[in-house]
Amino acid sequence: MLGRSVELARFDALLDHAADSARGEESPDSGRSRLVDITGEAGIGKSRLLGEVCARARQRGMTVLRGRATEYERQVPFQVFTDALAHLDPRALDDFPETEAEAVAPLLQRGGAADRFGLHRSTAALLARLAAPSGLLLALDDLHWADPASLELLDHLVRHPVHAPVVLAVTRRDRQSPESLAARLTRELDTGTVVRLGLRPLSARDCAELAGPGLPPAETAALYAASEGNPFYFLTLLQAHRGGTTPESSAPPGLGTLLLDELTVLAPSRRGIVDAVAVLGEHATPAMVSRVTGRSGTAFTADVHALTRRDLLRSAPQGLLTLRHPVVRTLVHESTPFLRRVEIHRLAAQELARAGASAAERAHHVEQSLTAWDPAAVAVLEEAAARTARTAPASCAHWLDVALRHLPHTPEHTARRRELVLRRARALAACGGLRESRDLLQELIATPRTPRRSPGDPATGENQGLGEYQDRLRVRAVVLCALVERHLGRCTEAVALLRRELARGPAPADVVRLGLELGSAAPQDSGTSYAQVRTEVELALAAARSLGDEVKEAGVLAVAALGEAYEGNMTAAHGFARQAAALVDSLPDNDLTALCEPLARLGWAEAFLEHYPDAERHAERGLDIARRSGQLYVVPHLLLCLSHVRVQTCRISSALELADQAEDIARGIGSDQLLAFVLASKAAALVAACPPGDPRPLAVAEEAVAAAGTGVDWWASTAWCIFGWAALMAGDPVRARDAMLQAGGPELQRIQPSMRPLYLEILVTSALVTGRPEEARGWAERARKEAEQLGLPMQRASALRSTAHLPLAQGDTAAAADLFAEAAAESARCGAVFWEAHSLLLGAPLEAAAGHGRGGTHAWLRGRRLAEAGGSGMLIGLADATRPPGGGAEAPYDSPERAELTQRLAALTARELEIAELVAQGLTSQAIADRLYVSRRTVDTHVSRAFRKTGVSSRTALATLMARRRTGSRFGDARAEQD
Repeated sequence: MLGRSVELARFDALLDHAADSARGEESPDSGRSRLVDITGEAGIGKSRLLGEVCARARQRGMTVLRGRATEYERQVPFQVFTDALAHLDPRALDDFPETEAEAVAPLLQRGGAADRFGLHRSTAALLARLAAPSGLLLALDDLHWADPASLELLDHLVRHPVHAPVVLAVTRRDRQSPESLAARLTRELDTGTVVRLGLRPLSARDCAELAGPGLPPAETAALYAASEGNPFYFLTLLQAHRGGTTPESSAPPGLGTLLLDELTVLAPSRRGIVDAVAVLGEHATPAMVSRVTGRSGTAFTADVHALTRRDLLRSAPQGLLTLRHPVVRTLVHESTPFLRRVEIHRLAAQELARAGASAAERAHHVEQSLTAWDPAAVAVLEEAAARTARTAPASCAHWLDVALRHLPHTPEHTARRRELVLRRARALAACGGLRESRDLLQELIATPRTPRRSPGDPATGENQGLGEYQDRLRVRAVVLCALVERHLGRCTEAVALLRRELARGPAPADVVRLGLELGSAAPQDSGTSYAQVRTEVELALAAARSLGDEVKEAGVLAVAALGEAYEGNMTAAHGFARQAAALVDSLPDNDLTALCEPLARLGWAEAFLEHYPDAERHAERGLDIARRSGQLYVVPHLLLCLSHVRVQTCRISSALELADQAEDIARGIGSDQLLAFVLASKAAALVAACPPGDPRPLAVAEEAVAAAGTGVDWWASTAWCIFGWAALMAGDPVRARDAMLQAGGPELQRIQPSMRPLYLEILVTSALVTGRPEEARGWAERARKEAEQLGLPMQRASALRSTAHLPLAQGDTAAAADLFAEAAAESARCGAVFWEAHSLLLGAPLEAAAGHGRGGTHAWLRGRRLAEAGGSGMLIGLADATRPPGGGAEAPYDSPERAELTQRLAALTARELEIAELVAQGLTSQAIADRLYVSRRTVDTHVSRAFRKTGVSSRTALATLMARRRTGSRFGDARAEQD
């Protein structure tokens, strides 16, 4: 490895670190995956370096998986990962949880129907499992040619490093790399997750050593100058020079010319084999090459051996034949006559079909062999698209595009064309192609309906059915287009589109579909309030009831509940939410498959109504159904609803994990507006999670408002409000005030009415800190009035805290203490544990100062317990800052209560205790399973055993028990020190 000693030394250190971590010789925190980004031009030696690194990893006993992306297979989903996992021992998945094994099945070419983000998480779990014995090296070559699904999976692994001794090593050409890949790897350089090794040309001395002593120095220097130190070009020039093919009277020829000259001397039979290998790519097994070239037996074997001796062909793992370098493959592929390439692909597709390969495996060859309309071939593409819609929507959209390009523009294919266009638009919307999706849908909506025949035509009944089908498809396209417009931040256009379609007089079932989407879009439109679409939603509800369709009725009720809750009409919202919940709870999951987005609306409505258990129950149910049915676009809204509830109820770790999952999906969809909302939710969870002074909440909030841009919709307003909170907690009240005014606009009308009292607290605090007492008084009075109108405990609590700051600023600690205590009681009424603890900790030192006996100590102890149980670094920091003079002593650590608690918890095994701690942090069973790399069933079993051994019957009770244990241990240690 000439000239690469520095790079190899860096790799040796990373491999040693991973191997030591796997053996337990490093701290647990050191066992996080790292990615090495090897960059450089073609032929610079990236693959050669990667091969040496793989060899060194094997010498250390590490598991090594190596895959290569290929130039002409860029639409084959997960191709580079599939290639890497092909080296996996088939028994490696024997003990892998069934659900995770099913999720990663597409990577192993075993089918599977998991959603792509579930696949990402399960792949991380698989890598962690494979790393367990001695560490893992995952080496991915030529990523500049990777398919979109592989790039998305790699992006997940970079943003969420695997908690295991895993080294990822990737090679790519800088100038040919997709922008998204280069940007992600560059962003993570600062975090230390990514290490970049840019390979430079070899030195003149290295090239002289490469050439050997037999070549005169002057000739070596000439070849070095021509190659500019590129090892592949230098060796190709050297081989040509030794063969006598380089002209002596002119400058050395280019690399392409040299390689093509090497091919011209081949016999036709051998050139045919080389062509077949170049075209077949990942399917170039000796058997496949033999079939497509029509050669077999000893003659074929002799030709392959001869080509191997010339170093044109090489044997790759899994028995594949490859050309010696991707550059050679490119030149051979492009110089192979077009019709010859078509024939090779056609024969390959036939052989794969005969071998029982899936449509997704055959699709690449079918596509490349299509030159005219072929119903059977297009059917394969359609099936491949259907199989990859949930895991690789970019590939799905591509294959549907190929099918549409070959589908004849004739009347008998009109219905099929429209259906394929709709499917392609849906796939594009799922993979970030929102604008292209919208353009397709607008074109589809504008397509004239096929005219009906005359009444006397005997086929009129059939034609009538076609007309109804076209109407239904048009409505589906309109609803999807409105959804895409929403994600593009064009809610006004979405509302106008839906109203125009309603004006056409659709069938009752379509009135419901359109009304549902209109009711969902209106609150997000800065120019349309829910009150302006209330009539259309009422018509949709009447239509659903006239049809006797309880599923649709529940959906409209849920949308109405959210609309009214958003506007602050809480009496109406309560009524609609109760009716929707009653219907939803009575329906089986299968009936609710079409109701995932309304379930999200119901969850959010209940969250705004401060019915947190109901909101959580409905959002979790909707999330399970949405994931099973592949309704990706709904999942972020359900995740964010759960994250919001868990912030309010002080289960902060869980809230942050849920927001992280939503961020993955939002980035995959490519909607700036959705990303703004997701990042705002993540920032809110981070504010609660991080100790004072941590820069992360403000950084994420800044990214949220940047994603929102100049938008003035609900999502943008929410992003600015959370930014204001983050700025206030970061000690910048001026910036916080400016953010809130930006969020609200004139008179703060753009701030959500049902959340406005809570957000007004930011303005009150900012005004007081910056010396504006009269402004603070005005905001506090407004918060009080609006909170009373809403009648919501948490909003009243916020208004009480705002009011408490006013006497506090004037030195009246007793009045302030009473108001904070009242705020804590109000928060406790609805289970808003975060705000209860916040109010207690703000009021505790004031109670002590006002001489309220031990009330301040008790308030501080309870606030501190709640903060610790919920994992809130912000509140723990506040508790440390407000510790009462006595330090806050609890019951003696050797009291009967403490002894009884110790006895109950002593029965738990180490694993049960670990899982109980995670339950106390608010993590779901699935989140715990993901963190510990076990199945959800295993987690549930341990939780049940913990219930039985400790005598509790709920996760909340178990969490309380664990909180008491932590608090007792802390005070016990303190007491022991005093003794």
